[in-house]
Amino acid sequence: MSLSHLSFYSTFTLSSLGLAFHRTHLISALLCLESMMLSMYMAMSIWPIENQTPSPSLMPILMLTFSACEAGTGLAMLVASTRTHGSDHLHNLNLLQC
Repeated sequence: MSLSHLSFYSTFTLSSLGLAFHRTHLISALLCLESMMLSMYMAMSIWPIENQTPSPSLMPILMLTFSACEAGTGLAMLVASTRTHGSDHLHNLNLLQC
C-alpha cells in the first residue's frame, strides 16, 4: 500500500470515527464531514495520476464545489440553530418539534 493510499484511508477513517463518537456540537460534526469530503477529494485527485490517464478528470473539481456548498449550508444551519436555540449542542435540536 502506498503512502497516499494510507493517508487517504486513515484520514477518512479518523474523520468518520470522529463523526460517530464526538456528536455533542454541530460544529464538530460539520468539521468531520468536511474532512471526509477533503479526503475524498485527495483520493479523486490522485486517481488519474496513478492510472496514467491522458487527461485529468473534472470530478474532483465538481466534488470540491459541492463540498463548498455543503460547508456554506452547514454554517448557515449552525448560525440559525444558535440563534433560535442558544447553543450548537446537537441534543438540544429536536427534529420532531415545529
